[in-house]
Formats: sequence, C-alpha cells, structure tokens
Amino acid sequence: MTLTPKEMLAKLVSFNTESQRSNLELIHFCRDYLTALGVESTLVPSDDGEKANLYATVGPKVEGGVVLSGHTDVVPVAGQDWTSDPWTLTERDGKLYGRGACDMKGFDAIALALVPEMLKAPLKRPVHIALSYDEEVGCLGARILVEAMAAAGIKPAAVIVGEPSMMQVVTGHKGGTRMRTTVKGHAVHSSRVDVGVPAVMIAGKLIEWHNQTMAENKARASNENPFEPPYSTLHVGVVQGGTAVNITAEHCVFSHEVRVVPGDEGVDFVGRYKARVAEIEAEMKAIAPETGITVEITSATPPLGPEKDGAAEALSRRLTGDNGSHVVAYGTEGGLFQGAGWSTVVCGPGDIAQAHQPDEFITVAQLEAGTAFVRGLIADLSR
Repeated sequence: MTLTPKEMLAKLVSFNTESQRSNLELIHFCRDYLTALGVESTLVPSDDGEKANLYATVGPKVEGGVVLSGHTDVVPVAGQDWTSDPWTLTERDGKLYGRGACDMKGFDAIALALVPEMLKAPLKRPVHIALSYDEEVGCLGARILVEAMAAAGIKPAAVIVGEPSMMQVVTGHKGGTRMRTTVKGHAVHSSRVDVGVPAVMIAGKLIEWHNQTMAENKARASNENPFEPPYSTLHVGVVQGGTAVNITAEHCVFSHEVRVVPGDEGVDFVGRYKARVAEIEAEMKAIAPETGITVEITSATPPLGPEKDGAAEALSRRLTGDNGSHVVAYGTEGGLFQGAGWSTVVCGPGDIAQAHQPDEFITVAQLEAGTAFVRGLIADLSR
C-alpha cells in the first residue's frame, strides 16, 4: 500500500486520538502499514496497555542515521466551533483542515508516506521513525519510547522532532513541570472564619505565590534572552473548591505549571514552592491538625538547549537553508531525546498558531515543504 502524504494525513486525522482516548487503532494501522511494506516495527505500550508508542528502522541497522519523531495524540475538540468535521481532512483554499493536521499528524504522515521511497533509496544510514502517545499531557509516552530505543541499541546521529515550526530550525525551547495541589481545610460557618481553615483562601495564597515568583523572574530577565517572554513563567490553569459562600471550604484543588528557560531548573521552583507550602501548612495545622496540603508532580519535561556544533542543527540547516536562530516558548519531546545524548532539533511543517485551535489546519504548501525536507534527508543519508 502506498499513499501520498495528503492521503496518509487524511487517514491519520480520521483516528480520534484525543489524549483522554486510546491511540491503539492508529498505532495498529501504522504497524500494519509498515508490515505490508516489509518494515518491522516495535510497540512500546503504556502500563495499562491502553496506549502505545511505535518505532521502526528503515535502512541498514548501523549507528548514525536520523530519528523522525512525532506524537500521535491530539487535544480535545469539545467546546470548539468547527466549520467541518474535525475527524475528516477537508481541503479549502489551499488549507487542509482537521484535528491534528498541524499538530502534528502532518509530519507523521510525511514520514510514513515516504517509507516506500526510503526503501527504494540506497540508504547508507538508517531512518528511524518514532511515534509517541500522550505528548499533549506531559510527554508521557516519549519517556519510555526513548528508553526502549536506547535499550535496543539505536544510536542516531540526529533527531528531528517535527513539531510545527514553519520548517524553521528550532534549537531551544522551554521545559515544563506540571503540578496538582490539594488543600484540605476545616469547614465552619463563614461567620467564624477565624476558627476555620478556608481551603479556597489558602489556595489563593499559593496562587499568588506564582504571580510574585513570576514577577521576580521578569525583573531579572536578560534582554539578550531570545525567548518570548524572556523568563520562566508560572501559571495556574484550573481551580476547583468550595461548596457554598457561607462555608469555609474544606477542599480545594488546583493544577499549575512552571515553564523554564534553559538555565533555570524546574526542580528549583518546585523546591521553593514546597517550602512556601510547608510554611502555610504549619499555620493551618495550628488551627486544625487534620488539615494539610499535598503537592503532586504530574509531569516534568526538560528544556531543549542549543548544542555546540550540533549534528541535528547542521543537518537541518543544510536541508532547509535556514540560517536563522530560532527558539520557541512551547515544549516538545526534544529535551527527552537530547537527554539521552542524541543531538536534537525541532523542525516541522505548519504554524504553531494553528495548534489546538478550532478549524486547525496545515497549508498544502507547508505539507509539501515538509515532504521536500524528508526527501532531502533520504538523499543525504544515501550518500
């Protein structure tokens, strides 16, 4: 079976792989597609078996070569106003609409659709295709995928993470740590708030700590830092708590994150946050000993940093002709590959501004640019 990149993209978009759902139907399609072409692939399942990563090697099983990395999950469409069915690739005015068309099934489709061309080429070094699950909720699948590939003896010279970058070569991005904080208070009538421990108001103190800390980061930011914004950010995205306006809340839960620029460490912010939590918790327990605060780390993704004389950067610049210096604020799985000792950049088709949006799209021109990039890679690896 051979498919063009556009046809492959239509097939991949048709699988609803929202992060809260299984991606196995898509992964099994990819496995069967590769098998039909004579390419062996390996699945790396999640602990519960509901999801899986996939990796495959095309070409000689030698050291070097390039990993083409993409994730298979997409963000939800619930609550978004779509003009067309998000699970049916729809072309209008040179744009291909569908959930994941940009982020990042477009790159996945190119890598898979060009496997027949890889097989026909006289590759001297291999192409490794790596497809992960749960990137959108903390790069969960890539952690075990990288470990499995390393354990299998794969030693690439470069990793290309095909997140949408308009085919610019991105050498740096922020890292992210996500947390969930649960405050257990002591409920009383609000007229006697002095003897209660209001979980929502306690949470408010901790939320304000995020604002204060981010303001400190902004104040010491360097004008030479290329990131936007040029400092580590802290954010609280979800808060749930309380039952009535006249009851001091017994419970409050909020989800929050810190995104660090290279040079800052997420663990440092977590340590400072937990120190503030300990101070507030002591004040709570002095009023009601059964109260407390728990902090969970739900995910931690390292930043991607520029490399001195990086092989992935040199290769990608040679293939794209991009000589600019690019960093991005969003996170990717790139830091995990780089952490394994593999030279890594982000370079893929599409505009990140379309990611997660209703009527998400990738332009036909960008899909073609990504296809030309991978074809150039095949030629490079055949020399």
